[in-house]
Amino acid sequence: MLIELFARATQGRYKILHLTWFAFFLTFVVWFNFPPFATTIGQDFGLEPAQLGTIGLCNVALTVPARIIIGMLLDKYGPRLTYSALLIYAAIPCLIFATAQSFNQLVFARLLMGIVGAGFVIGIRMTAEWFPPKEVGTAEGIYGGWGNFGSAFSAFTMVLFGLALAFLPGAFQFPENEAFRVLLFPPFQTDILNWRAAIAGSGIIAALYGIFYYFNVTDTPPGKVYQRPQSARGMEVTSVRDFWFLMVMNLPLTIILMVLAWRLQKVNFLTQGGVYIAWIILLGLYAFQAYNCWAVNKDLLSGAKTYTPEERYRFKQVAMLELTYIVNFGSELAVVTMLPAFFEGTFGLDKATAGTIAASYAFMNLMSRPGGGIISDKMGSRKWTMVILTGGMGIGYLLMSMVNSAWPLPLAVLLTMACSFFVQSSEGATFAMVPLVKRRITGQIAGNVGAYGNVGAVAYLTMRLLFTDSSAAVNAGEPLMAVVNAQFFQLLGTAGLIVAFLCVFFLDEPQGSFADFHEGEDPAVAASMPATVEG
Repeated sequence: MLIELFARATQGRYKILHLTWFAFFLTFVVWFNFPPFATTIGQDFGLEPAQLGTIGLCNVALTVPARIIIGMLLDKYGPRLTYSALLIYAAIPCLIFATAQSFNQLVFARLLMGIVGAGFVIGIRMTAEWFPPKEVGTAEGIYGGWGNFGSAFSAFTMVLFGLALAFLPGAFQFPENEAFRVLLFPPFQTDILNWRAAIAGSGIIAALYGIFYYFNVTDTPPGKVYQRPQSARGMEVTSVRDFWFLMVMNLPLTIILMVLAWRLQKVNFLTQGGVYIAWIILLGLYAFQAYNCWAVNKDLLSGAKTYTPEERYRFKQVAMLELTYIVNFGSELAVVTMLPAFFEGTFGLDKATAGTIAASYAFMNLMSRPGGGIISDKMGSRKWTMVILTGGMGIGYLLMSMVNSAWPLPLAVLLTMACSFFVQSSEGATFAMVPLVKRRITGQIAGNVGAYGNVGAVAYLTMRLLFTDSSAAVNAGEPLMAVVNAQFFQLLGTAGLIVAFLCVFFLDEPQGSFADFHEGEDPAVAASMPATVEG
């Protein structure tokens, strides 16, 4: 398949995969276009570190509910329209942020930007519609890994983009004369960086690609019917027990947003009263979500509707994939945030060197996430692929908790890369299974699983904050970061091993994991499709 991926890049399903991973890539470029300019923006607006942290926090706040909502819209309207609309929408928060004149405007723009971070779930269903179950792991891994590289690409190129735009006349210039010293390669330096034009430009590029995407893809190959749920208001389940299980698993999505509100109060963005109001609103939204799920499943709950064995799926499959995504993608987001400071503090490196080493963690996505999908396709058991990769990730994090200044730096970097491989391969293995649970609600399943990744990131970073506060409390206000880092990696490793253990007993091998056709497909219709479509 990998050879065909490039040999037939402009044909059939391979064309769709390339166009779709690039759509995901652009959403991550836009979503992560703030961190490269954080220092500049802080200087221009006179922001405190806590305020910059608040902006970064707001960048992910709405991604949790957005992934749920996007999943519903995806199942109802199809990936073509949903992805195109999201890419076009991306220009709005970019332009608001680029023209902001106050801290509150910056915060508002980054809250809206969090919705763009939900784009990942759309391509999961698009890719699954075009590739058979036996190849879906590889295809989803390529989609996720190459698209996720957009975050690293943004970190390395947005500054260069802003630098280039600073020398262009006319419409690319903003009234302010922003100045930020950028060290490219000694002795090449510049004092001019047009961050506003760079952020606005990234949004405009995404919007233009959204239009292009709409006119160059279809939801399914010719002859296939796009399966939609009976209602997109809430997730459909097939047993009464699973309905209550769904209610329980929706709770952490609300709780983590309540934690975010609490953290905003800790940096004085919200008052205590504002936190209480936010909590009441979030509980109300949970109740509204629960009502919509009840409305979708009320006939099942009343006994008026039953499902045949062929129509049923077990919600515990969704729950287990949510847990795996907490410990793999959630930990990746958390580790990427702290890894530069970890190498800088542990080995006494300068910021540039530490940042470069840390960035290699994200670079691993290019091969690690597709690698997880390929292993899942080839190993013969998606369940045991998940167990092995998640367990390897847990062991990797526990080993990283032992890293200190006495370690040789190359050995520490090698361990970090090995751990990164297991983390991102586990992500690929997770979404090799997502499209195989229940086809017609793949968007909602992907949305829920994806949202749990953000739940994990916020939970881990909050625990790291608590570790730091605890260390400071017992060390005269000065935290011992070596101890904090060790506790943090121990937390990640322990969580990974626990989830791997749970997968052994509660994760089932999906039916038709390696079949030639998806659930509900007519083999006769699929076999009659043109060769250029199937590749």
